[in-house]
Amino acid sequence: MFGHKRRTAAPPETGGNLLIDVRHMSKIYNEGKENEVRALDDVSLAVPWGEFLCILGQSGSGKSTLMNILGCLDIPTYGTYYLNGQAVSDMKPSVLSGIRNREIGFIFQGFNLISDLTALENVELPLIYRGMPRAERRRLSVAALEAVGLGKRMDHRPAEMSGGQQQRVAIARAVAAKPPIIMADEPTGNLDSASGREIMEQLSALNQQGTSIILITHDNHLAQMARRIVTIQDGRIVSDGPGKGGLD
Repeated sequence: MFGHKRRTAAPPETGGNLLIDVRHMSKIYNEGKENEVRALDDVSLAVPWGEFLCILGQSGSGKSTLMNILGCLDIPTYGTYYLNGQAVSDMKPSVLSGIRNREIGFIFQGFNLISDLTALENVELPLIYRGMPRAERRRLSVAALEAVGLGKRMDHRPAEMSGGQQQRVAIARAVAAKPPIIMADEPTGNLDSASGREIMEQLSALNQQGTSIILITHDNHLAQMARRIVTIQDGRIVSDGPGKGGLD
């Protein structure tokens, strides 16, 4: 998959060695009807490998729609989207599924952990779907949980952990197979400020290790931890500039 081709130049028409190259992309619901909704309206965005990008916007701004398309969970109505030089619109559903499973780690506000499974089993689950041998997936899962400070909580189920610990399990699940891209949609939304800060520090550490991070949030303070902030409003990008790259 493309995650192993970071040093291979993309085709010239995609703007060189970019992770993401979006051009004039729109997502329209009920097009041409009275209740037409332009969730995204002529969005263009270029993201290099290794970026820590925050997409900032209020509820209904289009930021989650944009992340869903970038994460190959949805497709645009118009425009083009190249993912490391490959046209996503040309990919078959099975190929898109493979990219989501192998190349992108997702972290969501609601944790999305399975209540009957332990932390270790939750982290292992996506690796089972990949057909990874038991010994290898166990090794990777243990290492991922230890990396987020949960080495002593591997046998605990979600109900036995705090919200911050559950989100750290979700991060471990997302990064266990070392995907080149992490997409995090409001990952601190259900956490107190201290736990939220801790999660942001985990994401920053992953970025410093070379993982490309795309963070979706409505919180301007959290957005400042990113190196770059793209603000979206009414489906359009209204600003694109540097963040502080850390929390005060």
